[in-house]
Parts: sequence; structure tokens; C-alpha cells
Amino acid sequence: MTPPADPAAPTGPRVPEAVHRRRWAILGVLMLSLLIVVLDNSILNVAIKTISTPAPTGLGATQSELEWAINAYTLVFAGLLFTAGLLGDRLGRKKVLIGGLAVFGLGSALAAFSGSPGELITFRAVMGLGAAFVMPATLAVLMNVFEREEQAKAIGIWAGGVGLAVAIGPITGGVLLDHFWWGSVFLVNVPIVVLGLVLMLWLVPDSRDPHPGRIDPVGVVLSVVGLVLLVYGIIKGGQLADFTDVTVLATIGAGLAVLVAFVVFEKRSDHPSIDVTYFKDKVFSAAIAAIALVFFALMGVTFFAVFYTQSVRGYSPLQTGLLMLPLAAAQLIFAPRARLVVDRFGNRVTTTAGMVVIAAMLAAFATLDADTPIWILEVIFFLMGAGMAHIMTPVSVVIMQALPREKAGSASALSNTFRQVGGALGIAVLGSVLSTAYRTGIEDKLGVLPPALRHTAGESIEATLGVADKLGPRGESLITPAYDAFLHAMHTTALWGAGIALIGAVVVALFLPGRPSAPRQEEGEKELSRTEA
Repeated sequence: MTPPADPAAPTGPRVPEAVHRRRWAILGVLMLSLLIVVLDNSILNVAIKTISTPAPTGLGATQSELEWAINAYTLVFAGLLFTAGLLGDRLGRKKVLIGGLAVFGLGSALAAFSGSPGELITFRAVMGLGAAFVMPATLAVLMNVFEREEQAKAIGIWAGGVGLAVAIGPITGGVLLDHFWWGSVFLVNVPIVVLGLVLMLWLVPDSRDPHPGRIDPVGVVLSVVGLVLLVYGIIKGGQLADFTDVTVLATIGAGLAVLVAFVVFEKRSDHPSIDVTYFKDKVFSAAIAAIALVFFALMGVTFFAVFYTQSVRGYSPLQTGLLMLPLAAAQLIFAPRARLVVDRFGNRVTTTAGMVVIAAMLAAFATLDADTPIWILEVIFFLMGAGMAHIMTPVSVVIMQALPREKAGSASALSNTFRQVGGALGIAVLGSVLSTAYRTGIEDKLGVLPPALRHTAGESIEATLGVADKLGPRGESLITPAYDAFLHAMHTTALWGAGIALIGAVVVALFLPGRPSAPRQEEGEKELSRTEA
């Protein structure tokens, strides 16, 4: 039986003809904006070893400083995502998009010429501030320049921009680092931003929500402060190799307390940044947890894999970028086809299998040594990408199905926020495990160094090799122990990651639904095409 037509639905085109004619050009501009925001993190992943090298080649950043250089961007981005979307609805999406791009470009230029790790961390936070206003605005503009029947296709292309950025980011970073100084990985953003701003002013129409939601400044401040304190405590514990330190425990405890206050405040607010009542739905909570854990694994693995390929195996940044291509290629290949697997086996089986594959591939890192054939690493990356693809697509549909249709926009925003938070915690937690295990493994070998150098040399493999290089022949005895200590630390970190992924597999196996009924499934897919990328 054909359902009755919705009397409130528009009967004719709702997009002005002038805008409709240039819709694909507008999509191209939105793709350009999205590309640089996502590209920046994947470019940075191959540059972290260079930045950790002492001046003049790099900044001599410690492992904890590198973690903060990545997380300063991610935490600001995640913390402001909801507020940025509401400001776009209220002030006009084009205005917010232009402002966000301009701030991102300014932060990129300043980051390129940072004189210290502290400056780099600060300017990366500025870049995160700009990116928070770019990401939600691109999708909101897209929804207002395409008619309903073309939105699914447009969103698919928009989402492909993320996969493209993941694929070309490490290669672009490798090419730049082979020919220029480390700051070029940030400076490259500036001409792209300028081009994007010119095209946006020319092509993109403005739009706003006639009934925008209210801003929640208290909720925003509590969420950002809580996350920053929590992540800082985790990173500090790894740096000191002591999670029982009073400062570490106090900082982690304060972060958790602020996040609890955030949840309490949001529950009582009549205009919350995040409606925490959504999480009463076990299916929704499990799906969000799966998304967070996928990005936890991806960012954490990328962080230590770069040191393995460059510091231990001796590959250049460009070669490292090429080595990571199978991870992105698998996602590009399998993500569009994951729905076929769900149709046959259901959400629960597909997603659980994906989590188990990720856990197995993380555990496989524990088998890698300094002379392991490199094709084995390529297979691990490819299978990890395939596992991720079979989680992200079905879980996104589940999130759309778990909440009422009118809440689909909030569900999409929550999904993006928890991706970023999961990535930040992946870097913080797995990076801290790596730091702690490395210092424990190398400490006994640092007795040959002057007391003032021992703590610095134990920070990371790059710190040890840097000190060994300065000592000349006297430092050669540290090189092999540094490789051994790092491999042991990587194996330990990988097994921790595998354990966390297995917990995720149990969660989705218990709480995600099986095969949806046909009408329900089609409704969820239509909802996804309108709101999720």
C-alpha cells in the first residue's frame, strides 16, 4: 500500500534556479574546504618523526608534546562542533564557513613558523577552532543547494572527500618533507584556503535556520575543560612512566569530575549541547561506542606505526605515506559495499566481525620485528581498513535508526564528535602506554649517559637516537637497545589496543540489532543519506 503524501512536503523545487545551476561547482568548493581540514591530520601523521628531531631539522618535540600537537587540534574541534553548527544556523552558514576557513588558514601559517613545540601546540588549537566551523557548515550548505532526490549522491561524493584526504595526506606530507622543511606540511594549507575563500565568496549562497537552537556556553566550556584535563593526565602519566603520581591522578580525577558535571548540567539544561538522554538507548550507545573505538584504534596505530616505519625500518616520510595507502584503499573499496554484507548477515554480525578483525590486526603488530617482510605490514593495514569499513557504514545507519527522524541531525553531530574524541583518546592512551613501556625498556641502558641527559633520552626512541647521535662513537651502544626497547613497547601497546577492540566487539555483539526488517532498513538508509557523511 502506498503511504499517503505528506501534506507539509514541498511540491516544487525548493532550491532557487540560479543556485541549482551551479550546485556541482558549489559541491566542489565544499569538497575543497573539507579536504584541507581532514588532510591536515593525515599529513601530520608522517611528519611527527621529523618534528621530533632536534633543531634545525625539527623542533625536538618530545613524545608527549607530539601527542599534544595532534590532540590540541582534535580536542578543540570536537569540543566546539555542536556550538559551531548552532552558530551557523543562527548567523548564516556561508559566513561561518568563510570565518572558519580564514581562522584555519591563519593557524596553518602560524604553525608553519612555530619556534617551539609549545607554539606549535597553540597554533594547532587555533587550526582546530577554524576546522570546527568548517566541517558542519559544509554539510549544511550542501543540504540547501541540492534537491532531495540528488542529496544522497551529493553526500556520497562529499563523504568520499574524507577517504581521498586519508589516502593522499600521507603521500603529500612525504613529498613535502622530502623537498622542504617540516613547516611546509602546514604552509601548504594557506594557498588552498585562499583559493577556497575566493570561490566561496563567488559561488556559495548563504542560508540559515529560521528556528535555530540556543547556544550552550556552559556546556561547551565544561566539555572542553573536562576532555583537556583527562587527556593531559593520561599523557603526563605516560611521560613520567608513573600513573600513580599525585599530579597525574589529580589531573585525571579533575577531568572526570568536570565531565560528570557536564553530564549533570546537560541533563538539566533546556538547550543542551548534547542531549544525554539519547544514551539511554542501548543500541544508540553501542553504535556510538563502536565509532569512537574505531577511531581510537586508527589514530593510536597511526601514531606508533610512523615511528616503526621511519625510526626502526628507516623509511622516508614519503615511503611511509605510501606504506599507509592500503589502509585508505581498503576503506574506499569496502565502505560502499558494506551495506550488501549487512543485508545478508545483519548489523550485529557485520560490525562484530569488523571489530574482531581490527583486534586481530592490532595483535598482529605484536609480531613485527626490525626485519619482518614489509608486505606483512601492508596486509595488516589493508585488513584493518577493511574491518573499519564494515563498522562505519552499518553503525552509521544504526545511529540513524535508533533516534526519531527529527533527531537525525543531532545523531549525526554526535557521531562526528565521538569520532574525534575517540581519536584523541587513542593517541593519548596508546601513546602513553608506548611512552611508559619504552622508558621501562631503555632505562637500564642509559647509565652510560650524564645524569642530566637520562630523563630526556628516555622520552622516546627519537630522543634516545638524538642523544646517541650527539655523543658520536660513545653513543653507538644505545642504538640497538633503543630499537629493542621500542619494539617491545610497540608490541605492548598493540596488545592493549587489541584488548580494547575486543571489548568493543563484545559491546556491539550484545547490543546492536540483527538484520532489520525491509521497511525499517530502507527508512534508515534514506535518513542516513540525508544527514550522515
